[in-house]
Amino acid sequence: YLQSDSGSRLVRNIILERLPQTVMLFTPAMIINFFLHMFIGLHLARHYGSFLDKLFIALSPSSVIPGWFYGIFLILIFYSWLHVLPPGGIVDVPPPEDPVQYSLSVLRHMILPLSSWIISGFFLGCYGSRTFFLIFSTEDYVEAARAKGLPPRLLERRYILRPALPPIVTSFALGLIGSWGGAIITETVFNWPGLGLVTYRAINAFDTPVLVGITVIYAYLLLATVYLLDIIYVIIDPRIRLTFGR
Repeated sequence: YLQSDSGSRLVRNIILERLPQTVMLFTPAMIINFFLHMFIGLHLARHYGSFLDKLFIALSPSSVIPGWFYGIFLILIFYSWLHVLPPGGIVDVPPPEDPVQYSLSVLRHMILPLSSWIISGFFLGCYGSRTFFLIFSTEDYVEAARAKGLPPRLLERRYILRPALPPIVTSFALGLIGSWGGAIITETVFNWPGLGLVTYRAINAFDTPVLVGITVIYAYLLLATVYLLDIIYVIIDPRIRLTFGR
């Protein structure tokens, strides 16, 4: 059976030791992707039918390729050929004693797995946001606001962006919680000591309690996310109002 770095075999300790590393790696990747998809998707919607728009449509199927596949090529390029970035792990060996140097070492080790995760969903995410913006730009209330002479940027912000946010935020939130479950192969390729690597080792060791514990925690996180999304919808979507009782 697996044990934590402190020597404990409690499932709670094993999971809680590795969850912060997974959150530290994938949360920045999801946040960066969220804003990239939003801004680039809005730009593509403004220039519908342009060469860039068609290019993103053509490249969007490449997002079915998992992040670990890109990660292998990133390791070959930046570690084997250029020798500028570490191939895996979370910190240099031996770890730097200075806190600043330690933090910089962790950031250097994050670059390749973070980049592979961002590249993997980049084109499809931008294409999806662009599609939502185009769908909502054809609504009747948008045409009415356009007929009244509203400036294009105000029209986008008030009548297109806000109604399009719920599905985009939903995709971001569910993707974020899914990443907290640990990307098993990505963390294994980069030897990143998170939940994904623990899951892989638990499968190989037939450690059922650890696998069940990870699944239960993921289920509770998913339940909390769905509940919070209902509240967030009221804030970001002007068409939804919160009522109590009848």
